[in-house]
Amino acid sequence: MTVGPFELGLMNLAEVRAARFEVAVLPMGATEPHNLHLPYGTDCFEARRIGQELCGWASQRGARVALLPTIPYGTETNLREFPLAINLNPSTLHRVIADVVESVGQSGIRKLLLLNSHGGNDLKPLLRELGPQTDVRLFLCNWWQAIGDLAGRLLEHRDDHAGELETSFMLAYFPDLVARDPAGRLLADEGAKSPSRFAALNEGWVSISRPWHLLTTNSGAGNPYAATPEKGRQVMAGIVERVGQFLVELAASPLDERFPY
Repeated sequence: MTVGPFELGLMNLAEVRAARFEVAVLPMGATEPHNLHLPYGTDCFEARRIGQELCGWASQRGARVALLPTIPYGTETNLREFPLAINLNPSTLHRVIADVVESVGQSGIRKLLLLNSHGGNDLKPLLRELGPQTDVRLFLCNWWQAIGDLAGRLLEHRDDHAGELETSFMLAYFPDLVARDPAGRLLADEGAKSPSRFAALNEGWVSISRPWHLLTTNSGAGNPYAATPEKGRQVMAGIVERVGQFLVELAASPLDERFPY
């Protein structure tokens, strides 16, 4: 089977017209600090690379899937004390996505997956509000949730932000962007999180928007030292197997009156 191009930013008009895409994938990133060893664009690098792997895998299996350019900014209100954490308020981010969805629908694509790589992007309310207003069927995947069981078996440390999971991913796919000292050790702190004075917050049954400058030392929340490139590749394989299969099924599914049931 010949696999046609799928990454919109690299395609020309003739290729787009010929592609007859069934599904659009919109990667969602962020611009924010990731401890001392990972770049501000980590979420964007993750989102695009995962999107490329997913759409390539699905295209090889006959799905006509378009990978849209990554949105590089996300909601950063709880990291505002760190320099150049570029914030889009939730209402702004939702408006940007809504405009993208409108453009996708205008081009005849009726299925869209939000591929989110930033935990601060709370997108479920958008689906609830925008869903009844558009004929584009919207789906949301926070990719780390798709492989939660795999990560639980694979990782030595519980991960939150710039820890073992993200560091493994960056070591596997963008090793030149991971900061190290002359001896090859990660230039990172341990990613320790300060406990709250309230037991309810520590136990998780009361929540807040966490002020990251009080929660962490250098924005890292998760120990990165056990990260390896092989763990990053295993994470990617798990994401591609699960989410890629979903894209194949989504592309093939008819938009009848019972969709998606």
